Amino acid sequence: MTLLADYAAQEQHSLGRRFAEEPPTYRSEFQRDRDRIIHSAAFRRLEYKTQVFVNHEGDMFRTRLTHSIEVAQIGRSIARILHLNEDLVETIALAHDLGHTPFGHAGQDALNACMKDYGGFEHNLQSLRVVDELEERYADFPGLNLTYESREGILKHCSPQKARELGDVGQRFLNKQQPGLEAQIVNLADEIAYNNHDVDDGLRAGLIKLEQLCEIRLFAEQFHVVKQRYPELTDRRLIHEIIRRMINLLVVDLIDHTQQRIAEVNPDSIHDVRAQTEMLAGFGEEMQALHLELKQFLRHRLYRHYRVHRMSAKASRILSALFNAFMDDIGLLPYDYQQSAKDYEKQQGKPGRARAVADYIAGMTDRYAITEYGRIFDAAELT
Repeated sequence: MTLLADYAAQEQHSLGRRFAEEPPTYRSEFQRDRDRIIHSAAFRRLEYKTQVFVNHEGDMFRTRLTHSIEVAQIGRSIARILHLNEDLVETIALAHDLGHTPFGHAGQDALNACMKDYGGFEHNLQSLRVVDELEERYADFPGLNLTYESREGILKHCSPQKARELGDVGQRFLNKQQPGLEAQIVNLADEIAYNNHDVDDGLRAGLIKLEQLCEIRLFAEQFHVVKQRYPELTDRRLIHEIIRRMINLLVVDLIDHTQQRIAEVNPDSIHDVRAQTEMLAGFGEEMQALHLELKQFLRHRLYRHYRVHRMSAKASRILSALFNAFMDDIGLLPYDYQQSAKDYEKQQGKPGRARAVADYIAGMTDRYAITEYGRIFDAAELT
């Protein structure tokens, strides 16, 4: 086992859980967190929530589940070199997308628009809500009762207004503090994974082409290196070789520059890390520029491609129609969500009803949302 650095998250110094529990036997507290996430219903549903492409478009595209596993792999590799807590990194990585809607970012945008008058919707906050409230598995508490450190890592960003409602885990946003290095690493591993793997999925779908990508410096440099070394390599093996080298470049640069910043600051504890005005984890200036160029390319050439836009528009219509139908008649909801809607409405009025509806919709997979839409709006479903 890797010896943890003084600035790593350490179990014996954890800020604890919302509800006190006996310590686990043969596991660390962060391993217990990870195991609770893996066994949660929300984690299983990630298998049928996709990144860019709707689930039924093909089995070869990445899902939120495979993405989360890829983030965990990259994050753990970085954590080991930096002597950070690998179990905590894995926990945060596996949990970071639990609150994502069906249909990726199009689904989030649609649900946020529906919730505009009721507090809005943000998948990052929803991920925390899932582990704090919505998972129903344990007799002694709601949610998964994760450690503060895991919850801190899940909540990547938050407005001051929302932060005030979240108690301990929201306080750092009010104090303008940073999260621990484990959380910082997962955030960057997430970017590395989805940018590079969206390149892979975009090429597979035929929405972007090698010739276009060769205009992007990060891709072009590795394309020429690979073609020079393996001139006969083509198709999938060529693409995989380029992408794995891009990921390696980003990871190595991230480790090198994060080590430099740690050495400059010389933090004695995770509290010193949190007290910094800026993140300690990050790329060097040149790699950050290359990475940004790739992100901008994907935004313009892939995420705004007309085929993706058509899918996004359809997804938006589905979720908006479902939201409005459930708000008009909560009797259309499953019984447990009907009860939640009634309870929340008693406490908070109409925003409470809306939050229960949003919880139900956000928990849907791509396929389930399409099926539920058909059940409610398709007359053929009556036969």
